[in-house]
Amino acid sequence: MTFAFLGPDPLTEQVGQMLQRLADGDKPSEVETLQVDCKEEPGRRGQGGAVLPGSEQNDPAAKYLADELACLANTPGGGAIILGVADDGQRIGTDLDPQWLRHRIYELTTRRLTIDAQPVDLDGTRVLVLTTRDAMEPIASTNGRIYWRVDDNCIEVDPSTWHAGRLHRTGVDWSALPSGHNLDDIDPTAVEMARRFLREAADAGDQHAADLLAATDHDLLRRLNVVADTNGTLTNAGSLLFVGTPDYGIDYIRRDVPGADSTNRVRSTRSLLEQVFDADQAIRTANRVVHVGDGLAHAQRRAIPPRAAREAMVNGITHRDWLSTQPTTIEHIGDTLTVTSPGGLPGDVRPDNIITHPSSPRYKSLAEAMAALRLAEREGIGVDRMIADMLTRGRPEPEISETAGPSVRVSLFGGEPDPEIVDLLAGLDPPQATQDLDVVLLINHLSNNHYVDVATARPLLQRPPGETEAALARATATTFAGHPLIVGLNGVPHGHEPAYRLSDPARAQLASRTKRLDATPVRAQVILSWARHRGRVSSTEVADLLGLSIVRAGQILTSLEERGDLSPGKEIKAGRGFFYTPT
Repeated sequence: MTFAFLGPDPLTEQVGQMLQRLADGDKPSEVETLQVDCKEEPGRRGQGGAVLPGSEQNDPAAKYLADELACLANTPGGGAIILGVADDGQRIGTDLDPQWLRHRIYELTTRRLTIDAQPVDLDGTRVLVLTTRDAMEPIASTNGRIYWRVDDNCIEVDPSTWHAGRLHRTGVDWSALPSGHNLDDIDPTAVEMARRFLREAADAGDQHAADLLAATDHDLLRRLNVVADTNGTLTNAGSLLFVGTPDYGIDYIRRDVPGADSTNRVRSTRSLLEQVFDADQAIRTANRVVHVGDGLAHAQRRAIPPRAAREAMVNGITHRDWLSTQPTTIEHIGDTLTVTSPGGLPGDVRPDNIITHPSSPRYKSLAEAMAALRLAEREGIGVDRMIADMLTRGRPEPEISETAGPSVRVSLFGGEPDPEIVDLLAGLDPPQATQDLDVVLLINHLSNNHYVDVATARPLLQRPPGETEAALARATATTFAGHPLIVGLNGVPHGHEPAYRLSDPARAQLASRTKRLDATPVRAQVILSWARHRGRVSSTEVADLLGLSIVRAGQILTSLEERGDLSPGKEIKAGRGFFYTPT
């Protein structure tokens, strides 16, 4: 089967960009991506690491590359290997015959993997670009196992998980397919759970939830789109939600401290809605009450924000791989809640784009039913709210990672709220800035770092440059106690990208955090970080970054020059506009 891209081939573009950066002197570790990797040809090193002459055929190298390329073929979008460049950037090159290598890899993968092998000149060194596309069926490595890429590693994956991912990429929604159950099989308790969730939303003023609440049981399921036909056959989503799960769907474990015996365990194969309710109740019971101090927002709170805890749990069951027999595990240890769900992140969602990536559910029908029941966010902003709920309490940002299996792991680190953060947010004007996740992320960053600019804010906010600039503009227009929340950094030369810091009143409000940044041993690290990031540093910039006098800032810069960390930007070390550059 052949296909064509509408527009430039993204994989070819990635290879071209990587080759250019390698030609510019960047190391492979600085340019490698999920889909494009650099490798040196195995078997080309002798005693002491000396590079041996190459040959047109190298069977150990072919076997190694067959495994690596099978892993890339099993990864959504396929991938490529630039062969002939060592990890440290040394151009070793390769003399392998492309046609021999192509055929040998085809043989080693039991005639299932066909690659493209093209020789390329990299500044006078012959390298091979080996490319493979997205496989239609999982391709086993030479040891008979199936691997795909997670971050920059090949991780073993079971066939059912691979096929679930393939179904998602081809647009087939397993949760919308007919199941072996019908309306007569539904558990009345599951329907009552559905009505309980809808009643919570209706009592809060949700009219759509109130309308669903008024429907008969069978009409309720039809309006949730979990009935496949006029005969009353339930979809797979309907079977999970209202009949039962084939294996444990949720496994909740409560421990007071790490390593202690469990004090509560909740797991069953009842309807998924009952399992959600039971786990939710167990989390609520164990989620202790904490107090915010006597400031602007004095109140009793839970150690883990309840909405964040439910969002982590619901995400872990809605977007998991339901073809896996493993449960969604919820470990509640002390004030930390960790949800581990089988199956990797769906589509091309990654931890570094999960905030702003458009909603991409693995099972659209199941996700829509959960949203209609007001258990999940229809707009795809559940992760945003989970992050915001943690940060607005002064707690760490949730940790979201993809682990071997593959699985998705989400950890919420609860505990005592930070009254300084709570009071600062309560004093923002306009008040809606508290609900602006970009502004909250910037406050959190600046409470632990001295500065922010577009380059540092982009990965933080997971936004392109234009949207990042707009977020910074909103933050500069926000005030606290009648003063700007963040201000432009003094000393940045005209024409250079502006940088920002917390205003003095905001720094004073967050004194417990910002004072740690002013410790003498930290100052040199901050200055060098700024110099390396911006390519230069002046005494005016240092004075504003650290709240020092110009004279004291100059003394610190001189000491860093004497230490060999900085060099003068010009011969005459005086006058307006003098600066240092990092060595």
